[in-house]
Amino acid sequence: MKDVESIRPKEIHIAAVRPRGDVRDRIVGATSIEELKKDAVVGTSSPRRKAQLLRLRPDLRIVTLRGNVETRLRKVEAGEVDATLLCSAGLKRLEIHAGTAIPTEIILPAPGQAVIGVECRTNDTRTQSVLSTVNNQITYDCVMAERAFTRALGASCASPVAAFCVLEDGDLRMRGQLFSEDGSEMVEDRTVFDCGELLRPQELARTLLEAAPKSIRGLFAPE
Repeated sequence: MKDVESIRPKEIHIAAVRPRGDVRDRIVGATSIEELKKDAVVGTSSPRRKAQLLRLRPDLRIVTLRGNVETRLRKVEAGEVDATLLCSAGLKRLEIHAGTAIPTEIILPAPGQAVIGVECRTNDTRTQSVLSTVNNQITYDCVMAERAFTRALGASCASPVAAFCVLEDGDLRMRGQLFSEDGSEMVEDRTVFDCGELLRPQELARTLLEAAPKSIRGLFAPE
């Protein structure tokens, strides 16, 4: 779901999501971000990952790395880049054992990361009813909250934004981060709200934008 636009056509409805996988990013080519050599070359096409890496290690050289997972792994093995970051859930679904998981306290995932969604036509209530039987409601509530947060920012999958929502003690708890492109500036905050509520995630987005410097605000187009 992380690459699904936060604003979808009215004719299409996200009817179900499957249980969330491992949201953590994995670093391939090193055992940790700290262990990367000085001025190491890290390949990624994600503005979020680029900003997060540079915030932690401003000395790193970030280069664009595209292609499927196998292509990216081959480029690390060939030494074209020293390392890359990949999603744990994606690697597991491909049955590829590679890299080391990075705690979410260090690298917060993208909104909707590690979740598979199922769409159908909005007016197709019969199909929606069938899909409801495979829906994971906790994951659905968390992902809808993350998507409301992204939508309020006017963000896309190409925006340097991170967010993660979890159910804890009966409440949803969300942490959000916005970055400048080079990672030199970042704003972060958290919120707690009821399952199914979307106003608090939207308020969190507005709060972050209000607190953000121009280098961050200029990257988003809020509602």
